[in-house]
Amino acid sequence: MFTGIIETTGTLAAITPRDGDLRLRIACPQLDLEHAALGDSIAVNGACLTAVELAPGTFAADVSRETLSLTTLGRLRVGDRVNLETALKAGAPLGGHLVSGHVDGIGRVRALSRDARSWRVGFEAPAALARYIARKGSICIDGVSLTVNEVDGACFGVNIVPHTWEVTTFASYRVGTEVNLEVDLLARYLERLLEAGAAPGTLDADRMRSMGYGQGSD
Repeated sequence: MFTGIIETTGTLAAITPRDGDLRLRIACPQLDLEHAALGDSIAVNGACLTAVELAPGTFAADVSRETLSLTTLGRLRVGDRVNLETALKAGAPLGGHLVSGHVDGIGRVRALSRDARSWRVGFEAPAALARYIARKGSICIDGVSLTVNEVDGACFGVNIVPHTWEVTTFASYRVGTEVNLEVDLLARYLERLLEAGAAPGTLDADRMRSMGYGQGSD
């Protein structure tokens, strides 16, 4: 589990094909790996990966075909910058929102514009994910926890403050850039509850809908 608060960025140092999937090596001299162990989880552009090799300032992780099909990791090139976050530790502050590191799909940048010292960035999500994105709800973009400002069908917008713009990969975005999206966990579980029918002693489906859950985002 993660928070969506990026600790630092790293650089893709090597890509090694492995029997149909990939092993990625990430150079990350600013990431604290002093207490890291093999098998630990590290989010790379929002995708939870397992460290299979560790060395000072670098780690390697395998990327399965499932992850390659749902994320942008297979499209990275050596030298590309990536957002990094180590797993949430018990008792640590939850500065963003609960992020699983299980990317739901790939979105695309549609627009970028300055707004005082911040940036407004518009995205288009896959149609199947649009229903989970709500105004003032949470969204994770390339591992960054953000608040949705507006929603129009499958399109939505966020505001990026100067600090986030500078310490993540956002500054490299252009119209058309593909990004990893993870929707809010609560929205997915509430939809599942609505599909299955409310059990005795739980919120009934009509009340959940009145609260705005289980509805389309537009």
